[in-house]
Amino acid sequence: MTSLSALITAGSRRVPLVNAFRRALRSLGNGRVIVTDVNPLSPAVYCADQAYRVPLALEPGYIDEIVKIAAFERVRLVVPTIDDELTVFAAAVDRFAALGVRVAVSDPTTTELCNDKSAACRALRAAGINAAASFLPHELPSCPAFPLFVKPRFGRGGVGAYAIRNRRDLEFFLGYVHDPIIQTYLDGPEFTVDMLCDFTGRPLAIVPRERVVIRAGVSDRGRTVNDPALISLAQSCASAIRFVGAINIQCRVVGGRPIVFEINPRFSGGIPLTIEAGADFPRMLSLLTLGRHVPPAIGQFRDNLWMTNYEASVFVDADRIALDPLGPARPVAEVA
Repeated sequence: MTSLSALITAGSRRVPLVNAFRRALRSLGNGRVIVTDVNPLSPAVYCADQAYRVPLALEPGYIDEIVKIAAFERVRLVVPTIDDELTVFAAAVDRFAALGVRVAVSDPTTTELCNDKSAACRALRAAGINAAASFLPHELPSCPAFPLFVKPRFGRGGVGAYAIRNRRDLEFFLGYVHDPIIQTYLDGPEFTVDMLCDFTGRPLAIVPRERVVIRAGVSDRGRTVNDPALISLAQSCASAIRFVGAINIQCRVVGGRPIVFEINPRFSGGIPLTIEAGADFPRMLSLLTLGRHVPPAIGQFRDNLWMTNYEASVFVDADRIALDPLGPARPVAEVA
């Protein structure tokens, strides 16, 4: 049987992603999923085969800890999950490769570009791709057309994002939001396009999802939409920017035309719907890591499949709340 263990960083609430990788690895052999996190009460910790506490992604020694864990656990695939750590991992790809470990992350140029929402939209527009007009505060015209949208230039999860209806709103939120960018207000249905690219940058799967209800920046209720225009948009983005692994493209459809307002080169919060619809990103990534051929399956997924989320809880006895950051591996939760 094939043995392939994967390490998912910043496990946090990503229980569905952890479970999806566990299913994928078990379907291929006897692989295990290891999770890292800074918080021993993160629910994903108790759904993995093994878990470790690590420093914050931007603290010194973070990559050293991940390398140590990957070597000890004989990990062959590392999956970073949050924006803060993407460039850190991108810069360490060769270090992991020396251990025989693949990292599902785009290169530093791409991760830095996408983390800067202003730069990303400018790059897309320069490539002829429909993207929201974006301005830094000093670039705004003297008489801007309202409504507008203000959000952090570097941010995630919809935190600090506000619709701007008039000049009074604009003046207030430009002072309230740290390092803001201003975008044209896109009035239309919102979509996330999940895309998986192989380690050469070739798109393998593309699944558009309508975000019908959004809670805390994550799709709470939504559906898959097999829309050629949205799929073509993702392909154009992949032609303009080299991606590796899972990517999610955020856009709105205005007047029948999809317009990108940001790209996140990582797994999306709504990825369970994409996987359930038949585009099994974790399995495809695992096969790629094993050196198997994975043919493109663009647009091959179950259309108009709805997802509606609910809260679930993990119950843990106090003596199990411990993650060993440095010593030998110690299970936090053994899951059958």
